[in-house]
This record gives sequence, C-alpha cells and structure tokens, in this order.
Amino acid sequence: MTPFDGTSSFLFSNNAQHSSNSSTKALKLYGSPHSASTQQVQIILHEKNIPYELIDLDIMSDPEIQDLIRQPSSAPEDDGFTLCESRAICRYLATKYADQGTKLIPDAYNMKLGALFEQAVFTEVFAFEPYASKAVYEKVTKRSKGLAPDEAIFAGSVAALSSNLEGYENILSRQNYLAGDDLTLADLYHIPYGTKLTDAGSDIMTRKGPNITRWWTEISSRPSWAAVRNGEPVQA
Repeated sequence: MTPFDGTSSFLFSNNAQHSSNSSTKALKLYGSPHSASTQQVQIILHEKNIPYELIDLDIMSDPEIQDLIRQPSSAPEDDGFTLCESRAICRYLATKYADQGTKLIPDAYNMKLGALFEQAVFTEVFAFEPYASKAVYEKVTKRSKGLAPDEAIFAGSVAALSSNLEGYENILSRQNYLAGDDLTLADLYHIPYGTKLTDAGSDIMTRKGPNITRWWTEISSRPSWAAVRNGEPVQA
C-alpha cells in the first residue's frame, strides 16, 4: 500500500471481530475514524446494516496495537474471528451478509459478472488508490501534521490518476457502475479517497467526463457515506 492517510498505525482499520453468532450484536472494528481504510469498512457495515463499534486506534498505545497485529487470522467463524486488511473485511462482510442490506457482490454462479467484478476491484487497487492516496498524503495528511506538501509529487499523482480515469470514463459510458449495471464493493471502495481528493483541492472526480461525474455524484451521495462522515455507527 501507498502512504497511510494520517493515523499512527499501519494496521489500517482492519480488525473486525464478531462477538456472537447473532447478526444483531455489534462487531468490533479497530481503526481510525479519519482513515480511508477504516471508512471503507464502515461504508460496507452501513450498506449491509450491520451493527458495529468503532475502537479508535489513535487513542490506543503502541503495545496494544502490536498485540492486535499479532493476532492470527483464521477460517471464517463468528466467535473470536479476527481479520486484517480493509478489502478482505469488506469482502467477508458482503459474502456473509449477502442477503442483508445492499447486494454488493455478484452471485457465485454467475462467472461473467464475477470476472467483471474482480476486474473492477483490481482497477481500483492498481489504477486509483496508489495515486489518490499519494496525492492525499501530500495535501491532507502532511497538512494535519504541520508539514509542507511536495507540490510536484501532488501534481504528478493527480496527473497519473487523471490519465487512468480516462479508462473509467470509457467503462462508465457503457454501464452504470464499474462492474456492470449493479453497484458493487468496487465502486464503494473509491469513496473515502475520492472525497479526500476534494479535500486536497482537486476537482478530478467531477471534471474528467460526464459519466465519471454521474457515477461519482451518485456513489458519494449514498446515505452510508453520510452516516460515516457524521460519525453515526449502525446501532444494535
């Protein structure tokens, strides 16, 4: 991953833990409310209407964080199951709660839609996040730390992202979302860093073309994102 977006931990957000077999009991999500990775998971928790408790890593001691990192992952089971990495958590939640809330992954039997979904996920991972996160690091994270941004790195990152978004415009001219005509995780993954790009002073998400503008306006206006930004977790 590229530069972290302003928290003290390299764990991202990404310890989600089931506390019981009941979907009405809150999960525990460890992360920073300011982290794009944490926010990715929170969006999915809201889309799937899964109650959760956010444990703020920013106020935890380094030994406590290191203890979380050392916890091994295991096969998916509810009691005591822990998992790191935001996209892995999102995929787990979207799969386990497939019939709850917004459907965010294609059915396993639909190989073509599944392949398009995987393609869209990798597009975000390799064509969007590395450049968006680097630009955000320069203008948002550094500013929060009282550091001066490197304008050349910021401009270069935005320029590279701009080139990649031309492919997005082409894809979105043929379909509603990145993986087809249905919303998926691949679309929602873009929301935190896309919003932070605006905070960094870039209008790239609304000026690359009419189809990106349509898509971005829709996904960034979802109630799930409004709830995350307002610090409103799903209640049990």
